[in-house]
Amino acid sequence: MDEFGLDETLSDEEMMTAAGVLKSLEEAWLNEKLSPEILPHKIEQVDCMMEQIHHMEENLKKLDKNDFRVGLHKLELDRIRYLITSYLRTRIDKIETFTLKILEDEQLREPSERYLSQGEMAFAKEYISNMNTHFKSLFAGMPESLQDLHTNQIMIKPNLESHLFVKAKGSVQGVIVDDGENREEEVSLDENSQHILPYNAISEFVKNGKVQLL
Repeated sequence: MDEFGLDETLSDEEMMTAAGVLKSLEEAWLNEKLSPEILPHKIEQVDCMMEQIHHMEENLKKLDKNDFRVGLHKLELDRIRYLITSYLRTRIDKIETFTLKILEDEQLREPSERYLSQGEMAFAKEYISNMNTHFKSLFAGMPESLQDLHTNQIMIKPNLESHLFVKAKGSVQGVIVDDGENREEEVSLDENSQHILPYNAISEFVKNGKVQLL
């Protein structure tokens, strides 16, 4: 085990090390920050790093307070805490912004394939319930034509056509891009190549880990 306690092997099927989980979570955080839509949750990685934080805190207690490594430990702990907090906060912001669209999409997915964690799903349902209660009280004294708003009239949707910087983590085949003249073109991305592409052309490759948003 290294001095930061980040090389313990996990007991999951992939047998990833904690350092590997941290790297995976860092990539997920960056993708979540840059993606216009909410991405499949990485709650397992978050839980794993929360356990590592506890483990590192226990290691800190074993060190002399004058040991120079204490400062390094604390810096690493602060970095991991910031990463987890920012990742979860970004997802909550998206849930609050696109609640109706996210819940609508989640209903079309199998439980095992849903993008929200159980906690996020509970939050989204409570949030929309509170919003419905608020709107009902707000519209109570207004004309009936304004009270009868359809869901699709107030649903905010992410802009999936926005262009983003991407990096191919490996060779990627079958990227379908609109050439701007209502024609589709299939392109390939070389490993480590960087591009500016519309999100909807590479969204699935972001989710399966073949490309990284920059």
